[in-house]
Amino acid sequence: MRVLIKNGRLIDSSTGRNANMDLLIEDGKVNKVAPMIEGIEADTVINASGKFVMPGFIDMHVHLREPGFEHKETIKTGARAAARGGFTTICAMPNTKPVIDCQEMAELAIEKAKKEAIINVIQVGAITKGQEGKELADIDGMKRAGVIALSEDGKSVMDAALYREALKKAKKHNMTVLAHCEDKNLVGNGVLNAGKKAEELGMPGITNAVEDVIVARDILLAKETGARLHLCHCSTKDSVDLVSWGKEQGLSLTAEVCPHHFTLTEDDILGDDANYKMNPPLRSRADVEALRKAMSDGVMDVIATDHAPHSAEEKACSIKDAPFGIVGLETAYSLAVTELVDNGWISHYQLCEKLTKNPARILGIERGSLAVGSVADIVITDPTAEYVIDSSKFVSMGHNTPFDGKKVRGKIWMTLVAGNIVYRGEQDND
Repeated sequence: MRVLIKNGRLIDSSTGRNANMDLLIEDGKVNKVAPMIEGIEADTVINASGKFVMPGFIDMHVHLREPGFEHKETIKTGARAAARGGFTTICAMPNTKPVIDCQEMAELAIEKAKKEAIINVIQVGAITKGQEGKELADIDGMKRAGVIALSEDGKSVMDAALYREALKKAKKHNMTVLAHCEDKNLVGNGVLNAGKKAEELGMPGITNAVEDVIVARDILLAKETGARLHLCHCSTKDSVDLVSWGKEQGLSLTAEVCPHHFTLTEDDILGDDANYKMNPPLRSRADVEALRKAMSDGVMDVIATDHAPHSAEEKACSIKDAPFGIVGLETAYSLAVTELVDNGWISHYQLCEKLTKNPARILGIERGSLAVGSVADIVITDPTAEYVIDSSKFVSMGHNTPFDGKKVRGKIWMTLVAGNIVYRGEQDND
């Protein structure tokens, strides 16, 4: 089958392209890229005039909740939400029930995703059995099952010696470690950033050191072991400085920032609203400015969502009692355009790099490119379209977001996986 995309502006940081180009897809792969492609009979012709054509986005940090928490999200609904957000590949975190911590569970999860997801799902494996932090998970078996990344997401492995062994195993198997940095001995019962807003609302605080202490530890252990370390959802100025130091040492070190952390500060929290409760918490203005500058400077490599759906009932209570996390797949691109591109922190080309080329490189996967011969995972966006975020229209089962009602710019127009259209924005009634 042939698909011809015409008249769009092709932005592809893997090839350096940033110009008006036509693109021909044949049998699910990019067959030709040229300023003008004519004389070709295609089964489908897509007129992308006024649109940006980019490699499909890659989200390194998603919670699909299945198995065990299907009342929050399923593989099927999470994948549909991803497609609506322009993501064609996502990494599914292992903190399910049961935990993805052995070959059998990894194989089951991978097989189910192949059957039910309309996009590519990379299953991440746990670092310890049951994510209990006491004994290494079946890393060898998960590698045999096809797992390419490990994470204890939702917590840190507090036993430094055990974690070091995991990093050694990860290096041996050429696996990326996705690190959630949180010192559980420091966090206590904190729910919001330890600042004026927490004091005003009478909530226990989470200091920056909760994150920074483990960031420093993990970087030093990665230096010792030579493991490939990726830091998830960085939220503090000192995390930025530590990542910058690690890169200066020549380490295989990368880091991500979530849209809520480069968009909102603790001052944006409107009362006791659990939709503003996430982990790490919303930080200070100084932290947000540092994150934005780090995105601009290239210290922070990736934009990831930490998509964490919860039921309405679970979030309909005080911040003190509600679970951490918000959804993010369906709003990430718009928030990045609105907050980073439109405010001059990064260009659209750099945005493409942080959503495509960089995550593909970090994970070691053949995605994030529209070079001839590449798999035709593609997103087409309308960079100037303005709309108001309406969480009631999310296709994710989770509607827990602090961005409901926010006016944004930049919209997903179409998403293709291996040349097949899996989302059509023009059919959306936003």
